[in-house]
Amino acid sequence: MDEHIADAISRPDLVRLTDRVFCVRFETMKVVSALAAVRRLLEQGRVRPGDTVLDSSSGIYAYALALACHRFGLGCYIVGSTTVDETLRVQLEVLGATLERMPPSGSLELDQNRRVRRVREILWRHPEYHWMRQYHDDIHYLGYRTVADHIVRELGAEGLTVVGGVGSGASTGALAVYLRQRSSDVRLVGVQPFGSVTFGSEHVADPDIIIAGIGSSIRFDNVVHGLYDTIHWTAFDAALSGSVELLRGHAVFAGLSSGAAYLVANWESSVDRNRAVLFIAADTGHRYTGSVFARHDEAHALESLAPREVLTRDELSRPWSRMEWNRRGPGPEPPD
Repeated sequence: MDEHIADAISRPDLVRLTDRVFCVRFETMKVVSALAAVRRLLEQGRVRPGDTVLDSSSGIYAYALALACHRFGLGCYIVGSTTVDETLRVQLEVLGATLERMPPSGSLELDQNRRVRRVREILWRHPEYHWMRQYHDDIHYLGYRTVADHIVRELGAEGLTVVGGVGSGASTGALAVYLRQRSSDVRLVGVQPFGSVTFGSEHVADPDIIIAGIGSSIRFDNVVHGLYDTIHWTAFDAALSGSVELLRGHAVFAGLSSGAAYLVANWESSVDRNRAVLFIAADTGHRYTGSVFARHDEAHALESLAPREVLTRDELSRPWSRMEWNRRGPGPEPPD
């Protein structure tokens, strides 16, 4: 029996969608990393019960960190994006977390930079607070060891391709690290939105959205580029189609990044029919009811969509591009 709801939420569901495509579905994925990170900080004595931890969040990590703090008796201070909706705001308030929501901004880069600047101002006034640094500290990798163990028990690791949003690196990257300890035959496919700097698509704008949680307009230090075999970039419309088909075809109600991952997983399963493909559904679809699912009549059939295969990032174009990354670093493309 679990001692706290956070422990239950941290365990994902593993669902077979076809004979070779599988979904690891989370209610809120970042609870996994927040719980493990806070537990390790307490074990190391870097924070103590009653202390306050602080971070910036566009939404999901705020809820995860608030649950972890509730679980372990810590104060929680969140500098939140304008994307933090009223439902989440009320939950954070009742959980005892402090939310400081930034004013609206038309630029994701401005919003992210402004939140980080505000975090530094708070730390200057409260040096006793601990900054969780979800985008930079690899302590957030730790929680995914148990997820990898669960995947190995159910699927094994040999001949497995893992697909998911790159995000801060502490989900897909961490799973690859732990799964490759069991088998070297684990491929990692990262999903990015256009406009993200992480894998160099900032020169290709998506007028609709930069998909929260899988890309960024600022550098994330805990992304290890050399872990990734292949990168896909998806635009909003393509991700919407994946989300709608995931619900329509398999009754899995998941967010926009999950739809992008499902779209990519389907494609990767057609590229190599000898491998099992596991994709990450990081959260539920409730935040996207109006912006995505109410527009289900705009979704394209997945069989009508295909990525543009590119050799360099200069060739990237919407709505969907694919590039063999070959586990190299974040620098320029290798010479021909």
